[in-house]
Amino acid sequence: MIKPFELERYFAKYEFTAPWLLCCSDCEALTLSELLSMADEESLNLWKQLWLGYTESRGHPLLREEVCRLYHSVAPDDVLVTVPEEGIYITMHALLQKGDHIVVTGPGYQSLWEVAHSLGCSTSFWMPQWDPVFGWRFMIDELFDLITKETKLIVINFPHNPTGAILNESQLNRVVEVARERNLYLFSDEMYRYLEFDPDQRLPSVVELYERGIALSGLSKSFALPGLRIGWLTSKDKSLLQSCAFYKDYTTICNSAPSEILGIMGLRVKEKILQRNFATIFHNIGLLDDFFSRHTRLFKWHRPVAASIAFPKFLPHYPVADYCDGLIDKCGVMLLPANLFGADLQHFRLGFGRKNLPEALAMWEEEVDVIGL
Repeated sequence: MIKPFELERYFAKYEFTAPWLLCCSDCEALTLSELLSMADEESLNLWKQLWLGYTESRGHPLLREEVCRLYHSVAPDDVLVTVPEEGIYITMHALLQKGDHIVVTGPGYQSLWEVAHSLGCSTSFWMPQWDPVFGWRFMIDELFDLITKETKLIVINFPHNPTGAILNESQLNRVVEVARERNLYLFSDEMYRYLEFDPDQRLPSVVELYERGIALSGLSKSFALPGLRIGWLTSKDKSLLQSCAFYKDYTTICNSAPSEILGIMGLRVKEKILQRNFATIFHNIGLLDDFFSRHTRLFKWHRPVAASIAFPKFLPHYPVADYCDGLIDKCGVMLLPANLFGADLQHFRLGFGRKNLPEALAMWEEEVDVIGL
C-alpha cells in the first residue's frame, strides 16, 4: 500500500485556485508558438508530418540522440524515455525488494523514498545542515554513517529540491567511490541539472561516473517544458535499464508522439531556452534578496547557487504550515511548508523561475505578517 503523495495532494487542492504560485519549481513554461518559432527545419517537418500512432517504447531515436548530447560518453542505447515521475517508480520496482535498505537525500520529493517504502524497504535520510554563512550543506561523512549491510541503493538529488544546494565534484566522486566499494546502486535525480548559476559548478552526471549509476532527468525544470511530460533514465547498466523497460510495459508502454517531437525541438535549442530561463531567475532572485532584507524579523534567507527554488526559514515560534495556509487564505499566495517534503522544519519552498514573481511578491508583502506578530 502506497501512501498519498502529500505534495501532489496539496497542489491538487490549491495549484489551480490560488492566483499567486510562489512555490513552483519549474521555469516559466514555453508556449507552443514560442517553441515552434525556435525549431529547426527537420523538427518542424517532423511536427507537420506527425503520425499519431504508437511510438517506440524506449523513445524516438532522434530524441534519444538529443538526450545523449547532454552527457559525455552516453549512447542512445543507454537512454530510456519515460514520464519523469514514472522514471522513479519503475527504477525502484526494478531494483528493490522487501527488506532492502536505501539512503536518500532529504527533505525531498516524496516518491524518492515512498515507492521504496511501499515495496517493504527501510529508509535513512541524509539531511543537510543549515549554516548561517554558507546556507544548506550536505556533509559527506554523515551519508556514509547511514549505510548498513542491508543497503542496496543510494538516492541523491543535486541540484537539490527544495534547498537549491549542490555538492562539489570531489564530494560527488567520494559518493561514487563508496557506492562502488560496497557494490551499491546509485540513483541520481538530476532534474535541475543545467540550472547551476555558475556553469563551472555543474556536476558530471552519475551515469558518466559509475557503472551502477542511473540518472533521471527531463524537460520539466531546466528546459521549461513540463507539459510535455517527457523525461528519461540513463545508465550504462544494460540489465538494469532493460528491467526498467519491462516495468514501463505496465505503466505508459510508450510516450506521447507529439511530446516526443516537441522534445526534440526543445533540446535542439536548449541554449536559447536556458538563456531565457536564467534572465528570469537572476532578475527574480534579486527581488527576493531585497524582499528578505526588509523582513529579517520573519525570515532567514540564504540565496541558493542552483535551480529555481529556495528553502528559507520562518523564524517566529508559529507553525510554518499554518503560516502558509493563512497566506493562501488571506491573499492567494502559495508557498510550500517543509512537512510536504517529509521534514519537521520551520522552512518553506519558494520558486523564482516564473515571470509573474514580481506581482506575486507584491501581494505577499502586503500580507507578509498575516499572523500579526
